[in-house]
Amino acid sequence: MDAPNEIAVEIPGDPIPQPRARATRGGHMYTPGKTIRPYKQAIAIRVGLEAKRRRWKASDGPFEVVIVCVFARPPSHWTKAGDLAASAPAFPGLRCGDWDNLAKGVQDAVTACGGVWHDDTQVIDGRAIKRYAARGEPARTIIQIRRL
Repeated sequence: MDAPNEIAVEIPGDPIPQPRARATRGGHMYTPGKTIRPYKQAIAIRVGLEAKRRRWKASDGPFEVVIVCVFARPPSHWTKAGDLAASAPAFPGLRCGDWDNLAKGVQDAVTACGGVWHDDTQVIDGRAIKRYAARGEPARTIIQIRRL
């Protein structure tokens, strides 16, 4: 049963961390990374649709956010028999991005959707978890938002 003060959505595919802003020699600031834009658009659309379905309006109140970033294991983590290799790491490392940059992109996208909060400073409690997908589990980003 749906909880009226909660939204939970899933975005398929590997999570993408928010890249750091860069500056050109002329001082122009930009955010590199062509893949973050469609990822953030997918989040904004999916969260916005769910907020609309629940008849939410952007609120000034506090929020709690849990973001679970599930990464596909690279082929090198598996044996030829399809088992997890003994040398495979238990947790995603540097190549999957910093956990705070994973959360930053998600929160920016939720802000952009306009149907949940006005600014991500309203998130007073948050958690970002990154892990590898289990065998047969798809890579995805799971976003849980709760009005407090």
